[in-house]
Amino acid sequence: MLLTPLLTAGLETALNRLLYREPSMKAARLRLAGKILRIRLQELDTPLTLIFSERQADVVGEWAGEADCTVSTRLGVLMKLRDRQQLSPLMRQGELIVDGDLQVVQQLVALLDMAEWEPADLLAPYLGDIAAQGISQSLWKGAQRFRSALVRRQGHLSEVLTEEWKLAPAPLEIVWFNEEVDALARELDKLDARINAMETKP
Repeated sequence: MLLTPLLTAGLETALNRLLYREPSMKAARLRLAGKILRIRLQELDTPLTLIFSERQADVVGEWAGEADCTVSTRLGVLMKLRDRQQLSPLMRQGELIVDGDLQVVQQLVALLDMAEWEPADLLAPYLGDIAAQGISQSLWKGAQRFRSALVRRQGHLSEVLTEEWKLAPAPLEIVWFNEEVDALARELDKLDARINAMETKP
């Protein structure tokens, strides 16, 4: 399968630029040295194997040896592991299945959390520094514009629903409705008490 060599090469380059560039991350990297992590993704027929050393991470598609830890998941779930707070919830929900030494995954997630994710650094080996920086800035500005437009649209939609179309109640209407429901519930309780009193009379 042609996709696997391309994927392993791209992932290996990205991991090495993210995790092995900063001297400040050396102590955290050393905890992973000599460890082997196998990742089984639902989207791929072949598992990816990450082999960590002091100086680099190697990513291979075919690995006959034993792994210290095997992770089974989907690609979308794997992307969430940039945030170490996501690890335990994903395991509890069954979206991330870990077999073997859990510390290998924990140490990798901690490293990913420490890494600075700068798109220009990842693109530079392929496009050159200037082009990568330009594309990175364009992507950032585009994302900012999209986010601003989305916030404006959400505000406009909320206003249209509450003020013009009257599909969604305003906050004061919700408070009034809740008070009316509570009052009605109290009246029903009183009526129920009177009926019970009348039934118990001889």
